[in-house]
Amino acid sequence: MVGNGLHKIGLGHWHGVYLKRRFFTDTVLARLAEEITQSETRHAGELVLAVEAHPPVKGLSSHERALEVFGRLRVWDTPYSTGVLLYLNLSLHTIEIIADRGITVNDEEWQQVCKALSQALASGQYEDGLKRAILAIEHLLAKACEGLPLNAENALVDKPVLL
Repeated sequence: MVGNGLHKIGLGHWHGVYLKRRFFTDTVLARLAEEITQSETRHAGELVLAVEAHPPVKGLSSHERALEVFGRLRVWDTPYSTGVLLYLNLSLHTIEIIADRGITVNDEEWQQVCKALSQALASGQYEDGLKRAILAIEHLLAKACEGLPLNAENALVDKPVLL
């Protein structure tokens, strides 16, 4: 991938910044926030989308950074422990999904979401790919949160977080 090659020669940061500016405009962020808001009316889960343009610092892997972001954004702080973080690192071209302990979805299902999103991003379909990923996560959360009351209290931010 171009991003990974640029990262190896020290230019991954700039590639991530370019992707963030090009594909994550205020208008796109508002539409993605609306998708998340609508999704959360149909289940007890809470989805946070975090997009980072820079490679992780301190030698962290993308997964370790996603865990750190999960904690810093308090994705765990929901009434039923049903928070999910969808983390994109634009400079490394990585996608991570971190789910709280109240969500029982097997890793293969999360990997399918990541694979489909990765393919969409690779073809430049950032907004559509993310909308499809949000919809796929919505379906998984609806199954995982079956029996829980609908999300009456929006405990987490719906607008994508740019890091």
